[in-house]
Amino acid sequence: MAFSRLLLKIQAVGLLLATSLSALASDFLVTTDWVEKNLNNPKVRLIEVSVNTGLYERGHIPGAVNFPWHTEFVDTVRRDIVSLERFQQALRKAGVNQDTTIVLYGDNNNWFAAWGAWIFDVYQVKNVKLLDGGRKKWEAESRPLSPLASTYSAGNISLSKANYSLRARLPDVLAVAEKKNNAVLVDIRSPDEYNGKVFAPAGVDELSVRAGHIPSAVNIPWSKAVAADGTFKPVAELKQLYAEAGIDGTKPIIVYCRIGERSSHTWFALKKLLGYNVKNYDGSWTEYGNAVGVPITNLAGTVWGGK
Repeated sequence: MAFSRLLLKIQAVGLLLATSLSALASDFLVTTDWVEKNLNNPKVRLIEVSVNTGLYERGHIPGAVNFPWHTEFVDTVRRDIVSLERFQQALRKAGVNQDTTIVLYGDNNNWFAAWGAWIFDVYQVKNVKLLDGGRKKWEAESRPLSPLASTYSAGNISLSKANYSLRARLPDVLAVAEKKNNAVLVDIRSPDEYNGKVFAPAGVDELSVRAGHIPSAVNIPWSKAVAADGTFKPVAELKQLYAEAGIDGTKPIIVYCRIGERSSHTWFALKKLLGYNVKNYDGSWTEYGNAVGVPITNLAGTVWGGK
């Protein structure tokens, strides 16, 4: 009898945990059905953030505004994220008010949309959600697209300060590499990038002069977190995926990729859907792999300019 009661308690705790995690996920994700039902909701603002910024002109979710990632989310003079003042100005121009619910979406399984979500979080903007599946799922379901740009009356949103605790810098990851910090590093790039076989995915411009990964980092490619339709896998599956690599939320986590956008996708899964303590290292491999005096692990032994 005592064992049966204990088993029931364990099952009840598991159910409570699963329910709370599901609720957490629903706080930050919306479905394509939800978006279509809210296309005319004045308190909802859709923002497209695609890798290919020209997709917006060809057709976008009706009512959405376009935030080109290379102008609206970055400082165009120095390598940094957009300033609070410029970001606030862009949001007001998009008609975002203090009580607006913001839904981000984009191509490539929401890579840059997730990066946008990270920046929104850095500037502590409330009510920000990601369209689960992004453009891929929206288009696959033959939902409406419009070529007409959307304009709105100026919004009144006010940003007060940034939360830089969500951002890792080079000294932070170097401390982990040198075993001076107990955080865990998650490299979300492809196995070939992680092992040093290639410097970057084919066809990209941002390169590092060294190949490999940050010492002690574990490799969990971002793509393992998504289903075939581009949506995030269920919370229970995500939890198991990362736990199998030793990432269970008991230690602080730093995620990185090449320039910070793919790692934002994993940051979203770990931070928003699982509730773990996670920082995004947006300098990523293009900073770390080009830095002088830092250790690397290069399993393939590839050398810049070598055969």
